[in-house]
Amino acid sequence: MIETVRVELAERAYDIQVGEGLLPRAGALIAPYLHRSRVAVLTDETVAGLHLDTLREGLSAQGIAMSALALPPGEATKGWPQFERAVEWLLDEKVERRDVVVALGGGVIGDLAGFAAAVLRRGVRFVQIPTSLLAQVDSSVGGKTGINTRHGKNLVGAFHQPALVLCDTGILSTLPERDFLAGYGEVVKYGLLGDAAFFDWLEAEGPALARGDRQARIRAVRRSCEMKAEIVARDETEQGDRALLNLGHTFCHALEAATGYSDRLLHGEGVAIGCLLAFELSAKLGLCPQEDPSRVAAHLRAMGMKTTLADIPGDLPDAEALLALMGQDKKVVDGQLRFILARGIGQAFVTSEVPAEAVVSVLNAALARR
Repeated sequence: MIETVRVELAERAYDIQVGEGLLPRAGALIAPYLHRSRVAVLTDETVAGLHLDTLREGLSAQGIAMSALALPPGEATKGWPQFERAVEWLLDEKVERRDVVVALGGGVIGDLAGFAAAVLRRGVRFVQIPTSLLAQVDSSVGGKTGINTRHGKNLVGAFHQPALVLCDTGILSTLPERDFLAGYGEVVKYGLLGDAAFFDWLEAEGPALARGDRQARIRAVRRSCEMKAEIVARDETEQGDRALLNLGHTFCHALEAATGYSDRLLHGEGVAIGCLLAFELSAKLGLCPQEDPSRVAAHLRAMGMKTTLADIPGDLPDAEALLALMGQDKKVVDGQLRFILARGIGQAFVTSEVPAEAVVSVLNAALARR
């Protein structure tokens, strides 16, 4: 059974379809969006080896031709060189404005392919087929596309909504455990930012979800997409409420920069650590009960996830240097860092009223535990 979540954005509205076995049916699901029976697929070499033939067969069953470019896997792909390669390949393939580009992969491919579609011929449509848990619950939904530069993460990009998102939860069984748990960091984020009952459910069902419970995975992906869709519909270009989706990300982006965007720290791992740091900062400022950070940490540990800076291998900069890295974050407004803090689990809010010394104190305490 396919469950559908609608992202209500007037003429840019689209469906997120969630369920098992969507990839073999991709041809039938994508066909209504095509003006001619062909698509251009951007993917990475790892995903191509696992899923590209299944997609090709699903498209071929509906008479849809497919060309594909497989880029190297990893965060380093999400930069200028591979972006240029992707755009030039799409032009070589003579992709027209009414054609459809398909992003088959995790967040790196989704962000890069979406940005390529946004600028190609001033905008062509694209379909997201996210293959990681993180991409299914977060990066494939909402229209944020972009690449990294030497200045930081996601600093060049565009808002470009997909025409359709296909979340095949069956694909998740092919993920390495570390990648699955990294994606779970974004799932937990939704409970922490705005749905305490969802966090309660995750505390109870998270272990079953990690073990591969099919219904639990569908419910977790659907609820995460519902929450993101509701927020995006209210604030498409992040002028207000959408910033809530960045819970944990201010810390996360600084940690990713400090670790060179390497596999020392996956994005979802940074989000999980960042969420806990945000709750520790909230508790330090007297905004939320002292028990809340302990509860968040206990759940992350129960899931076998990274929870502290001590879980990041290798050296890290000192607290002041990490704070300086936060200054390059996109959430800086008029030179002021905006933090997403919480008055409790499920009660996040955006504020610029955070003393730098409080942030440094929390970071120093976290670094001292290494």
